[in-house]
Amino acid sequence: MEIVGNRAIETAAIKYVIMRELEAGRTAYDVRGTGAPADVASPPRMIEVKAYGKSARGTDLWLEVRQVEEALRNADFWIYVVENVRQGDPNRFTLKMLGGEHLHKLLKRAKEQRYYTVPWPVADYDALA
Repeated sequence: MEIVGNRAIETAAIKYVIMRELEAGRTAYDVRGTGAPADVASPPRMIEVKAYGKSARGTDLWLEVRQVEEALRNADFWIYVVENVRQGDPNRFTLKMLGGEHLHKLLKRAKEQRYYTVPWPVADYDALA
């Protein structure tokens, strides 16, 4: 069954990552909304999950400043890219895990950008002609 909406795709990807971490023998849990620098704690790893409805091939990874800082100081910071989530079957999700020297190599090419996000509630959107 197709997964619709960014939050639902993200939640499915995080559940998938937690399952994969459990299979690897680590105890993982969702830490969104706790002030943690990433989405999943799986000691000793801290994992930022990037969820994609289809493929992430050729896209940039968007990270918060605190995530880049954490990745540079914490050797156990990882980015897990979960792809093909929208179609809904976890058996068909793909996972790319970025950590250690590989992640540090990518971070050397990072470009800081400053921007603002302005909340635009659905009610406001719907009120416009």
